[in-house]
Amino acid sequence: MSSLNDYIKFTLDIEDQNIIFSDYSNENINGKIYKIYLAELIQPTCPYCRSTNLKHNGHYVSNVRFITADASKPVTIRLRKQRVLCNDCLKRSMAQSNLVNKGCYISNTSKRKILSALTEDRSMTSIAREHNVSINTVQRVLEACSSKFYDDFDHLPEHLAFDEFKGVGKKLHFICLDGDTHKVVQILRTRFKPDILHYFYKFTPKARAMVKTVTMDLNCYYPLVARELFPNAQIVIDRFHMVQMLTRSFNIFRVQIMKQFNKRSREYKLLKSPWKLYLMKYDKLNKTTPYYDWHFKDSLTQEHVVLDGLDCDRTLENTYWVMQDFMTAIQNKDEKQIIHLLNSKHTVGKQMHQTLLTFKHNYTGVLNGISSNYSNGCLEGVNRKIKQIERTAYGYRNFKHLLIRIRLEENIVKEKEPNNYFLVA
Repeated sequence: MSSLNDYIKFTLDIEDQNIIFSDYSNENINGKIYKIYLAELIQPTCPYCRSTNLKHNGHYVSNVRFITADASKPVTIRLRKQRVLCNDCLKRSMAQSNLVNKGCYISNTSKRKILSALTEDRSMTSIAREHNVSINTVQRVLEACSSKFYDDFDHLPEHLAFDEFKGVGKKLHFICLDGDTHKVVQILRTRFKPDILHYFYKFTPKARAMVKTVTMDLNCYYPLVARELFPNAQIVIDRFHMVQMLTRSFNIFRVQIMKQFNKRSREYKLLKSPWKLYLMKYDKLNKTTPYYDWHFKDSLTQEHVVLDGLDCDRTLENTYWVMQDFMTAIQNKDEKQIIHLLNSKHTVGKQMHQTLLTFKHNYTGVLNGISSNYSNGCLEGVNRKIKQIERTAYGYRNFKHLLIRIRLEENIVKEKEPNNYFLVA
């Protein structure tokens, strides 16, 4: 008996000395084979007065779900818990173990394994199927973790990054990141100005004064929020969003010019099929090797295609070179060239003109974005991870569940006080 008990404990990695295994078998339950381990949980002392003068008063049998290497053959521990009556304090009690919480049928080992699976890019349904538990059990393990990202209101990172992402109900949520460590500071349910102000005003004035830079896109009220909350911070406009606005403005104007020509004309074909070439940097275009294109019935280099397309309209050509010069200046961190382009009098498309006006309105932030080493690149990477989490789960209806999954993906787990899922069995 002792050798069998030690063997089963070694196999299941159970160290509780009060659990004694007596036998194991395979049982067919509802057409599925279960591996059943028979065990008894003894009560050596009274939990109230620590007396050993106990009177046994029957057993309570519970079927505890345990981890298994083969999901097709679930493991269950049929645990007989002793009921006892203390002859000294006259209180009744039932034997308890770290193997499973009181009133629960899922072992703590299984919960820890479920929690480990939740840190991976997997759906709750697949996790529940692998561990032979219900989806509600997986959700309870998830809810046992804290969804808070930041608790210390006396300190803020010196470099912050602001952005938003589409989450629950296709609504935009605000996200803030530490520009140095790339850790999430906070995710808010909405991206509206009052909610952002309400959250950051919880921090002390000294903590908000420590912030040196705030990196953001060209959202209209983010600069206003940053100036109000962080008096010593510089506003940094992200370089990627500047390039994105430039290329998008040119592309919209290119389509407008293209539609002015007949669909069978050479000008229409020059502006339509090779549209990706217009968005590339001019220096990266192939200028030496011609290739045959069946649209044009001619052999042309990439440079010739772009130049011939720009010859279709003078304003389109001016818009293209403004975009190219701006992207080159951003790459070379040439602030003088940026200032020159913002004050240039070239005739450009309506969308490009509006983009340049936006840059002028955020003049200081644009120049800081050119010279600063900080950007929203790390934040875009986190947003990409969040999109993948939502895609795997086919979307979230519960905002709190989404926050916890994001937190688990960062491997920052903080357990709630009432639930004890991480006890060592």
